[in-house]
Amino acid sequence: MLTKDTDAAVPALLMNILDRIVAQKRREVARLPERRLTADDLRARMQARAEPRDFLAALRHPCAGDIALIAEVKKASPSAGVIRSDFDPVRIAREYEAAGASCLSVLTDEMFFQGSLDFLRQIRAAVKLPLLRKDFIIEARQILEAIEWGADAILLIAAILDDARLQHFQDLARAAGLAVLVEVHDEAEWDRARAAGADLIGVNNRNLKTFQVDLATTERLVARAAQVSPPATPPPLLVAESGIHTRADVVRLKQAGAQAILVGESLMRETDLRAKAMELLGTQ
Repeated sequence: MLTKDTDAAVPALLMNILDRIVAQKRREVARLPERRLTADDLRARMQARAEPRDFLAALRHPCAGDIALIAEVKKASPSAGVIRSDFDPVRIAREYEAAGASCLSVLTDEMFFQGSLDFLRQIRAAVKLPLLRKDFIIEARQILEAIEWGADAILLIAAILDDARLQHFQDLARAAGLAVLVEVHDEAEWDRARAAGADLIGVNNRNLKTFQVDLATTERLVARAAQVSPPATPPPLLVAESGIHTRADVVRLKQAGAQAILVGESLMRETDLRAKAMELLGTQ
């Protein structure tokens, strides 16, 4: 069940899930201290942190199996409600690391996913894997938050950003030393991500307006990308997201061209997280 949005000005029935999340993010960002951030500001904050972790390199060189696993720490979602009631982010992260995950994705949205920025801090202290801040970033101050709380990468969702913001946020984050996973859902968003110079693209098989899932989305976008990409352009590292439940799903996506998978709900529903992660990686 969806978490109730407190903005009574817009009837909930007229807003899809993504609209509601973005509306809430605008309210949250409005409460952050005002400041104008530059790449130098963000870079200085990154350099002040100990132990840099290379998110992109970790995906290029998987810890286990034949594909890199970004395992997600996720308590709930708008479509599924609470996914895991016995939720201990540190224990979950340690299980994922032991199973051979290459990176971790940490939900930090509070209202809709019951996440927390503090999960990043807790998990970073407990494991050695690079961390992705999984949230709905619409403002540069959220990139600063990601750095301050311990993320090594951020998610930028093409569907909620115009071209200028997508480019600006990516440039800021990469200049600071963060990896940027640009999430797309269709051909138009793929083209926008490539135009922005994205070197890490996540194809979300879930339609964020309806929350329906179709693995053919990855196959379709990869096939189209092969047809339209200039031969001299280095291809981005491709991450397949959502709807991944079995080893057969992983094999299918790898054959389509995915070099990494991001898996959340199907892992979080398992009693034995480590065994399920190893099953997906083909190492069990």
